[in-house]
Amino acid sequence: MHAQVKILLSVLLFIISSSSFAGNVSRAVFTIGVDNREPVLKVDSIDSSAYTSISFFTELTDLSGHNITHQWVHNDKIMFEKTFEVNSARWRIWTSKTLIPSWTGQWTVNVLDDDRSILATKSFEYL
Repeated sequence: MHAQVKILLSVLLFIISSSSFAGNVSRAVFTIGVDNREPVLKVDSIDSSAYTSISFFTELTDLSGHNITHQWVHNDKIMFEKTFEVNSARWRIWTSKTLIPSWTGQWTVNVLDDDRSILATKSFEYL
């Protein structure tokens, strides 16, 4: 390979790697509450006769300066979105949703990055 082609390939690889999304979602859980910035109890399902709200907790790593969105979805319909500005290398955020007993079934929360790509997705059953 010619030296010029090698240099060009190196520059292209550097551009591609430096523009990729470096951070991640290190934890994503549904919980019945948050205390001292930590989930109280991880849940995969909740009973509509016992609970009328749930929280979604995420811990983000190396996403400082980005905007992250929690997108709550039920029956393929976006029910709620909240966007957060991440201000440090380790950032813990959560959103809560009040649930109506007739909204049973599967709920999903998508964690979206600045360009609305999905970084993580989690689901729970509202019984």
